[in-house]
Amino acid sequence: MKAPMSTNTKLTKDEERESVDSTKYRGMIGSLLYLMASRPDIMFSVCLCARFQEAPKTSRFEVVKCILRYIKGTTHLGYGCCLTSWFLKKQTSLAISTTEAEYVSAGKARQQALWMKQALIDYDVRLDDVPIMCDNKGAIDLS
Repeated sequence: MKAPMSTNTKLTKDEERESVDSTKYRGMIGSLLYLMASRPDIMFSVCLCARFQEAPKTSRFEVVKCILRYIKGTTHLGYGCCLTSWFLKKQTSLAISTTEAEYVSAGKARQQALWMKQALIDYDVRLDDVPIMCDNKGAIDLS
């Protein structure tokens, strides 16, 4: 496979197709989500497939198998020098100021940096310090 997913693949609620074993599908997606930390090239495709874990159909299962074929053919493409963490969450509160918003974001970045530091141990890489950059003077003073 030249790409993790075809550019014309559209994943929608596909009620007509046959259902597949959701436990197997979720296991495959879970493994791919873990692998995403060192393979950002599969991030979009895996996150798209992860949306359909409730009632997976054969069409989505075929896309996951394409991603696995892509990985099999591109094992040399790992990003060993960096880890990527991707996080999405709907906003649950409203920040009163940009300082507060930047402070909360810096805290989330710290949380992700600690996770990455721990994940790097799996690759036998140990880091003492992980710098977090912030350009908001108020958030820096608050920290």
